[in-house]
Amino acid sequence: MRTFFLVLFLLALKGHIVSGQNSNRVITTGVPFLTITSDARAAGMGDLGVATSSDNYSQHWNPAKYVFASTEKGLGLSYTPYLSKLVDDIFLGNIVYFKKIDDRSSWASSLRYFSLGDIQFNELIGGSIVDQGMQRPTELTLDLSYALKLSTTFSMSVAGRFIYSDLKIAMEGDTSSASTLGVDIAAFYQSQSFDLTDKSAVFRSGLNISNIGPRLNYDLGAPKSFIPTNLRLGMGLDLLFDDQNTLGFYTEFSKLLVPTPIAVYDSSENFLGYRQPDIDFISGIFTSFTDAPDGLREELSEVTVAVGIEYRFEDSFSFRTGYFNESLDKGSRRFLTMGAGFDLNFINIDLSYLFSTSSVRNPLENTIRFSLALNLDQTSTTPPSD
Repeated sequence: MRTFFLVLFLLALKGHIVSGQNSNRVITTGVPFLTITSDARAAGMGDLGVATSSDNYSQHWNPAKYVFASTEKGLGLSYTPYLSKLVDDIFLGNIVYFKKIDDRSSWASSLRYFSLGDIQFNELIGGSIVDQGMQRPTELTLDLSYALKLSTTFSMSVAGRFIYSDLKIAMEGDTSSASTLGVDIAAFYQSQSFDLTDKSAVFRSGLNISNIGPRLNYDLGAPKSFIPTNLRLGMGLDLLFDDQNTLGFYTEFSKLLVPTPIAVYDSSENFLGYRQPDIDFISGIFTSFTDAPDGLREELSEVTVAVGIEYRFEDSFSFRTGYFNESLDKGSRRFLTMGAGFDLNFINIDLSYLFSTSSVRNPLENTIRFSLALNLDQTSTTPPSD
């Protein structure tokens, strides 16, 4: 039974056509694990992080935040179980390291590893079941970023990413592993502390266009798969009640810069389903803003919205909650999240939990996620903003 579910999952990851006359035009891409939130802090706030305060996991959300970090260097380790209600060996692992070069610049690197678990293959030959061996499909990325502070409140960054996907299975002789490169371009603004009514406040905003790169070729002779080029835009406001208590409010908008699937028909004009058009990734980015068949209304439905709240006490304890919303016609991911964080000397421990509010089951539903952040140097070159 486990193999059955995993094979279905593999086919879903690699599928180019969504069958059925009444199927919605859901945008699918290769290497979808790149869109999975790996750190528990962001996961606890509804899967957002492009405009929150800098932390060790900013590489995924907005590496331009690192120049505003309160420590010189740090390490992050996270583990996210996937489909944990069905199997126990599908997971996303992430390790990230950052270092500030000076007061104006920083670099960071991360490795993300996604394992689809062990799959046992058997074949019926002459009435007998023959063991065809076991395989473990995997995907991974390795990236490097550089961030530069252009003023006391604004920074930008660029990142390069190697993407590798090995989903081939023994039963598919025409399938091979695939690889490509991706680029991220990000910007971040963090204001100085200012007065807001009777309290102090810090405003932040962020922008990140991630995974800009060529398409993946999984199957020989089949259309190539777009990688999840994604636009994130967010803002946030921290209210500083006093030296010990901070309350942050954040919101984030996200859109895949991938073409809307087009209808596919056979030679008799029978509807087969939807798939991405066969165009290059640059054209795909630009057409993704105007290609929805139902016009502006459908384009707006391709934008996801997340809101989050974080309460921090003395930088030693945090409580978080958030909500993520996606159109019913574009995937129907809708969930409420909660999370908490604890600062134990130089180690920060974060955890989060997801409650699905959609009729579509979420692979991370009722899953506890953990992440560790190690502050390797407590000396700060940039005073904390909060």
